[in-house]
Amino acid sequence: MKSREIRQSFLDYFANKGHNIVRSAPVIPADDPTLLFTNAGMNQFKDVFLDKGTRPYVRAADTQKCIRASGKHNDLEDVGRDTYHHTFFEMLGNWSFGDYYKVEAITWAWELLTEVWTLPKERLYATVFHDDDESFQIWQKHTDINPEHIIRFGEKDNFWEMGETGPCGPCSEIHIDLTEDGSGRSLVNVGDYRVIELWNLVFIQYNRQSDGRLEPLPKKHVDTGMGFERVAAVLQGKGSNYDTDVFKPLFDRITEITGVRYGASMDNPLDIAMRVIADHARTLTFALSDGAMPSNEGRGYVLRRILRRALRYSKNLGYNEPILHQLVGTLADSMGDVFPELTKQQDTVRKIIKAEEESFIVTLDRGIEIFNDVIEQVRSASGNTINGKDAFKLYDTYGFPFDLTRLMAADVGFEVDGEGFEHAMQQQKERARTDRKEKQHVEDDGAEWLWFSDVHRSIFSGYDQLGMQAMITGVKHVKGKLLVVLDQTPFYPESGGQVGDRGWIETGSYRLQVTDTIKDGDAIVHVIGAVFDKILDTAITPDDLAIDSNQLSAEASVDRHVRLDTERNHTATHLLHGALRRILGQHVQQKGSFVNAERLRFDFSHFSRLTNAELEEVEAEVNEQIRTSEQVIKHSEVPYDDAIAKGALAFFGDKYADNVRVVEVPGISVELCGGTHVDNIGRIGLFKIISESSVASGVRRIEALTGKTAEKLMWNEYRELQQVRHLLKAKGDESLSERVSELIEAKKELEKQLQDGKLASLLSVLTAALHASPDIGGCRIMTNVVEGVDADILRQAAFALRELLPYAAALLCSVEDGKVSLVSFASDKAVRELGLDAGKLIREAAQSVQGGGGGKPEFATAGGKNPDGIPRALELYAVSVKVALQGMNEQ
Repeated sequence: MKSREIRQSFLDYFANKGHNIVRSAPVIPADDPTLLFTNAGMNQFKDVFLDKGTRPYVRAADTQKCIRASGKHNDLEDVGRDTYHHTFFEMLGNWSFGDYYKVEAITWAWELLTEVWTLPKERLYATVFHDDDESFQIWQKHTDINPEHIIRFGEKDNFWEMGETGPCGPCSEIHIDLTEDGSGRSLVNVGDYRVIELWNLVFIQYNRQSDGRLEPLPKKHVDTGMGFERVAAVLQGKGSNYDTDVFKPLFDRITEITGVRYGASMDNPLDIAMRVIADHARTLTFALSDGAMPSNEGRGYVLRRILRRALRYSKNLGYNEPILHQLVGTLADSMGDVFPELTKQQDTVRKIIKAEEESFIVTLDRGIEIFNDVIEQVRSASGNTINGKDAFKLYDTYGFPFDLTRLMAADVGFEVDGEGFEHAMQQQKERARTDRKEKQHVEDDGAEWLWFSDVHRSIFSGYDQLGMQAMITGVKHVKGKLLVVLDQTPFYPESGGQVGDRGWIETGSYRLQVTDTIKDGDAIVHVIGAVFDKILDTAITPDDLAIDSNQLSAEASVDRHVRLDTERNHTATHLLHGALRRILGQHVQQKGSFVNAERLRFDFSHFSRLTNAELEEVEAEVNEQIRTSEQVIKHSEVPYDDAIAKGALAFFGDKYADNVRVVEVPGISVELCGGTHVDNIGRIGLFKIISESSVASGVRRIEALTGKTAEKLMWNEYRELQQVRHLLKAKGDESLSERVSELIEAKKELEKQLQDGKLASLLSVLTAALHASPDIGGCRIMTNVVEGVDADILRQAAFALRELLPYAAALLCSVEDGKVSLVSFASDKAVRELGLDAGKLIREAAQSVQGGGGGKPEFATAGGKNPDGIPRALELYAVSVKVALQGMNEQ
């Protein structure tokens, strides 16, 4: 069977079992700060398992795009070195949300594997959690598996958890024995490629808390996951996932590019390199197609590391040019029918990857320079070990893996502090872990919800009304604030870049100030920042408010002014997006946005800085559109596929339901969007761009203002302009820019004259000092502290002094704002005939001022942060010169 036939037969099987076939979620998790990447099929259903969300079905199946290159599930280091690990893979899965449980999950898995796909039953093993007697008995009674092939294992192997917290439970895995004689029982769960796991049947019944506790879930669920690449290898009779038709197009393309053929050897460095490149190309292409971007933090950092790792392996193939971007089209051709985003985004993804590759090739050379500097510093201190912090800097900043640093160090007889490197690595992981936890709004705070209803979800009614009667269904005290859930609410929860609404919730006794609104599953949570007792007419802290069942009736009202200003900015982002695509090209895609009442921020794919002319054109077009006063049409409950077919823009990386909301400005913009918008674009009033900048390679950012805020900015700038015109006594038709340019040039000329005067005065003093300095073996040696000059004048003085005498060497020092500047020179004959080296001499002196530097034998500079060390630096320099001259005389 071909791989696409295997995938389809899986989906068809479970469709016939009453499962709804769903789209794969993006590999960038939506609204889940606990995960960098989607690492399992169940990620998109986490809210269902936690009883915070619902679906219009109780059975589902799909093929899910997954990345495991960080956190608890990290396969990065194994990729390329064995037959079955990948950073990107597909997971075939089926789910039950409180419907069927263990019997159906086990028997259907057995039926598909043995009856539909006809895998040999005598080669299959089932593992169960050590105390899961129920699953053990189901395998015995409901399947015809050999009872000797049912094995119990502990928590490490047969208790599945998505992450440090979240849904989890015991699992039953199905393994296949690929040994020649079928004697692989002892190899189950030992990481041997001859007996590998095919399918994991997870029985979700707990929620792991941040303190490690297992809390039973309200309902029991089934979550299964089967490695698509693994089952393809088995059904195609291949000994490795990489030998299947899944990877063949990539290997063929790599051979075409590099001239190296894939030999399928586990030990051959060339084959390992090709597997790494193919795997990493898949990860990058899928991640970027779903909206991720390489960066220096979070998931972007992981992707950048993966890209650099692949590029280093390409050098093993003798290929030193960008290669990964050349594989994007191959993936689009071979997998675009299953994952259409690959085809749709391939041009953008190719450009992003190419830019990253070209940047790293330059960075790699710079990293080698830094490595050489580190070696020189260690050597000058008479050491032979690179400390862990320096090794981590090479890893973190320049993409050098620890093994590469260690190998390069060994080449020059050095070692690397591995323990220090690991300590630095753990510190970074802890910072990342802390950052992710801080982003969790409601979860993992230890507080408990007090519910007044069995229904823990909210109906959002804020598209059409900003005030309404509601019932309080849940409250929770956390971190000095009160969280409130209503059965229905006009408050829009933070989502899609739009901030949550603010306003008020009033009961008969209290007035609650809503400072933010967020989403938690199907519940809309109102964050209460202040509470007012209406009866006593006093303010009380949210922690002191206890709401009981007699105070549940409430009136919710959104701050209308804040909402309208936010809507102006949100609708303006749609107009901006359309204008950018028309003016810059259809490659422009939204990469992120943020809108509140004050301003808007819009990130988009583009590969160069926008010119002033382009910015003016974009701004002018948006304002022209605003003046048309077109109505904004909001279509609700449109089937996703229908909306896409009609040209609606979907922001890849976002998670969309089967039915979506479409926001349309006729003739201008059509986008999938759940946010709130003005009814008529004329209400935006005015659009003003205030900045354009770079966010990452291939991603630009525009910030802008609308409405009254834009008017205020323009009036302020107009008043300032008039004040400048008044100060310059400029006439009405006179160009202010020309007048200001003239003043700036005059200022520069005065500063130059002042600098020239300072330099001339300084040279007069230093020339006399040089001629009066000690003569050692015919060479004048000067050390001098120069007061009141900056580093630039110090360098100019040194250049001039160097030409005065045929045999001379000097160290000049100055201090500015607590920073030490050092300049060293040696005349040409002092270098050629006496062997003096200004670069080496200054490095030794700079250590005394807690600094470093270097340069050529003729001229060198250094800096430091300890002015108290200057006397010692001068002394060391003089001694070093004398030693160098004595050594030369002895020769």
